[in-house]
Amino acid sequence: MDLEEFLKLLETKHTSEYINGKIIPKPMAKGKYSRLQLKLCNSVNDVTESEKIAYAFPELRCSFGIRSIVPDIAVFNWSRIPFATDGEVPNDFPLFPDWTIEIFSPEQKRGPKI
Repeated sequence: MDLEEFLKLLETKHTSEYINGKIIPKPMAKGKYSRLQLKLCNSVNDVTESEKIAYAFPELRCSFGIRSIVPDIAVFNWSRIPFATDGEVPNDFPLFPDWTIEIFSPEQKRGPKI
């Protein structure tokens, strides 16, 4: 399966990513994780949004090259956000984030996604 075929699939119960030709399920968020994710996004956006420097998005699918990832937090430089003509943020982000943040619980296996 290639990236185009993967993107045509309907989202399943759990979010999946497409990396190096493999479909990789992401773990389901829990309370502590969700709270930390929200706090981190808010902290980044409190500092960067009003000056139009950057913006942090939680659980945003980013598809580029041969990958489709859903980082816990994807941060984009403001100038790279593909705003629609009406000034709104689009639903699809066909580009890589400038910065990603992954939140791991103690029982999660860590390893490179590259």
